Amino acid sequence: MPALTLDALLQLIVGVGLLNVWVLRSAQGTAYRGGSAQTLRGEFAAYGLPGAAFYLVGAIKVIAGIIMLAGLWWPLPVRAAAGAVVVLMAGAILMHIRIKDPATKSVPAAILLMLCLVLVVRG
Repeated sequence: MPALTLDALLQLIVGVGLLNVWVLRSAQGTAYRGGSAQTLRGEFAAYGLPGAAFYLVGAIKVIAGIIMLAGLWWPLPVRAAAGAVVVLMAGAILMHIRIKDPATKSVPAAILLMLCLVLVVRG
C-alpha cells in the first residue's frame, strides 16, 4: 500500500466515491438525486439532459475514479482526472440550481468538487 499522504487519502475518497455512485448505486435512489429522480439516469432526465450525456458523464466519472485509485500505485494523470471531476461537479451543482433543488442536494457534488480542487492545486 502506498504512503497515506493527503493526496493519497483524497484520491482514495474520490475514487471510491465515484465508483460507488456510478457502478454500485446508479440504479438506487438517494436523498441527493436531482428533482424526484430515483436513479442516475432519471436524474439526468430531470435535468433535461439528452440520454447520451448520461453515458458520457458516467464514462468520464468511472475513468476518473479508476485513475484516482490506480494512481495510488502507478504514475497516472490524477491531476487531469481531478480537473475533469471539478468541471463535472460544478455542472452538477448548476443542474441542481437550474431545477430549483434544495441546496442540500448539492452537498455531495460540492464536497467532491472541493476535494478534487485540492488535488488539482497540490498536483
